[in-house]
Amino acid sequence: MRRLLRLPSAYLSLPMLVTCVLTLLAYDLPAGYLEGIWLLLGTALAIMMFDLVAGLRLPAFDAFRVRDYVGTREAFVALAFAGIIILFCILDLTLFPIPLIDAPASYAQMEGGRAHVRHISDMCWVLPPIGLLCTRNKALRVLLVAIGLVFPVLVIDRNRIFAALFATALVIVFRRDATRPLPWKIVGVLAIGGAVVFSVLGILRSGTLETVALPFSDAYRAMPVGVQWLLLYASAGPYNFASMLAKHYANPSFLINQLVPMAGSIATAGTDIPLDAPNINVGSEFMPFLLAFGPYGAILSVLVLYAMQRWSVRRLYPRVSLFSLLIFLRMSYVCLMSPFAPQAFTWTNAGFIAICLVLQAVAALLPSRLASTGDPLAAARPPTS
Repeated sequence: MRRLLRLPSAYLSLPMLVTCVLTLLAYDLPAGYLEGIWLLLGTALAIMMFDLVAGLRLPAFDAFRVRDYVGTREAFVALAFAGIIILFCILDLTLFPIPLIDAPASYAQMEGGRAHVRHISDMCWVLPPIGLLCTRNKALRVLLVAIGLVFPVLVIDRNRIFAALFATALVIVFRRDATRPLPWKIVGVLAIGGAVVFSVLGILRSGTLETVALPFSDAYRAMPVGVQWLLLYASAGPYNFASMLAKHYANPSFLINQLVPMAGSIATAGTDIPLDAPNINVGSEFMPFLLAFGPYGAILSVLVLYAMQRWSVRRLYPRVSLFSLLIFLRMSYVCLMSPFAPQAFTWTNAGFIAICLVLQAVAALLPSRLASTGDPLAAARPPTS
């Protein structure tokens, strides 16, 4: 498992393979839909096969474990960054309705400046990693982790709770002593907790599955409701991707609106896009490219996302910089969620990466007395074979 986690493509190809298989399990696919599923499956397998021989791997887990960020310039800047995010989380909860308490439908209401506040509070997922890595003060660590996990629940943001849990789990695993087994109990609790929250919030946000008119298989209908919600959202992206490919639908405006700030809405609800179930309007990371450029554009987008992931891995060398780690956590998460919805090729994702690069530069300009002494990883280099 440790070797698999060091493989850059594991965070992209494995989720695509799993969700495609789940799609085959969950639906009795209409004629022509298999072509889209095979396209995603084949591309994922090709990337993983290339990655097995390409040579680049994440640093050994010991490199993460021995890297002490506490007291460094990076930790100082990261904690200040966390303070700004917490401030915007408080503003989000005090200036606007709290969806979990006031009305579940208010989670989508972004009027009155809430959208601008949410651009910052949405980065709450970085609080648990910063808390775990940048302070030995137990109270501060618990506070950062708690805010990062509780705030997304209050605003019914399943994406953010998954991002926080994913980042927390990876940090725990990477910091584990190589001589000890991986902390499967902790990771299992995080995974089960995330699944439960996801199912409950899905019911609060979208109601029951009785309103979903999709060709579900008998095996799917026999599953518990909570599992059905998880399986639905895991498989809806590949299903809608295959549906658009089979219908030869083209509309480049979705990609333009996604890439260009303020160009227009990226929502598919209420548009003329011929979804089989209008209320299940999630699409994979690659569907906007499919609509704009056809299947070859979709394949190219997968390859570009893989290249971005490799770039984030290479940035972890030579010394596992804190902000490079945050960029890797972000890229790994958007790869993980690529079968579900567009998150990688968005201006907000580019903005987060830019913020991390700027903060890393700011940390380097601070007085050296804030830096920790001794860096046993300074001579490390990325493996090439």
